[in-house]
Amino acid sequence: MIQIRKEENQKKQKEKKLKVYKVNTHKKTVIALWVLLAVSFLFAVYKNFTAIDIHTVHETKVIEEQILDTHKIENFVENFAEVYYSWGQSAASIDNRTNALKGYLTGELQALNVDTVRKDIPVSSALTDFQIWEIIEEKEQHYQVTYTVEQRITEGESGKTVRSAYQVTVYVDGSGNLTIIQNPTITSIPIKSGYTPKAVQSDGTVDSITTEEINEFLTTFFKLYPTATAKELTYYVNEGVLKPVGKEYIFSELVSPVYNRNGNQVNASLAVKYLDNQTMTTQVSQFDLVLEKNGENWKIVK
Repeated sequence: MIQIRKEENQKKQKEKKLKVYKVNTHKKTVIALWVLLAVSFLFAVYKNFTAIDIHTVHETKVIEEQILDTHKIENFVENFAEVYYSWGQSAASIDNRTNALKGYLTGELQALNVDTVRKDIPVSSALTDFQIWEIIEEKEQHYQVTYTVEQRITEGESGKTVRSAYQVTVYVDGSGNLTIIQNPTITSIPIKSGYTPKAVQSDGTVDSITTEEINEFLTTFFKLYPTATAKELTYYVNEGVLKPVGKEYIFSELVSPVYNRNGNQVNASLAVKYLDNQTMTTQVSQFDLVLEKNGENWKIVK
């Protein structure tokens, strides 16, 4: 009886064991995936060896600055102004002016200026001063010129000075010939700016003893400077820092010198008063210098 139950139990345990299924590694899908992986790997290796290095090229555009020679434009406009702003109180003078303007103005502008100065005008004009303030190249071969004129206007026994600002446009052709294509047009010129530079102040880095030494050195130097030769200057100044003057100025004094130390050098900012024997006036020059002490002697190095 016991033997029969034991056999039955063993039979049940065998029936409860899980079945193990083996995946067939040779199925078509698995093979295809392996082939794809292999091809991808081989392609990556190939690209690594055959890849072309790509470098970013930064192009630098070099713009060559051209120097514009404006001498002929300046001379042309000045000669024009001599004619345009001068006339006498006679029909002949007015006619001469009108004919002379043909050498400067286009035909259209000549017609525009026919009656600008009438033959019965009660005043005469003489150009006493002319200044060019600006020349701008508006476009190729077209130049805008801003200038001022000073005229002496005379009526009978009385006279007055008039100062005005104008601009014209000058055309320069391929042969270098010029003509005015815009009539003198009223404009303005720059006036004094309200800018005031920050005053240099001492920062206390130069002691009183050093200040005395520098004052003595600069006093000696500036007494000699006006008449010193280039060779004599080399004892006090590095070559090219200050040029020979060659004037008989008489040294008066150093004015408000300010000294600040910068490493082994001293920055000096000061004015120097001279008496000009020719004009009998006081000449005040301003200097910003860099001094350096070599042994016992000071020298201007910048």
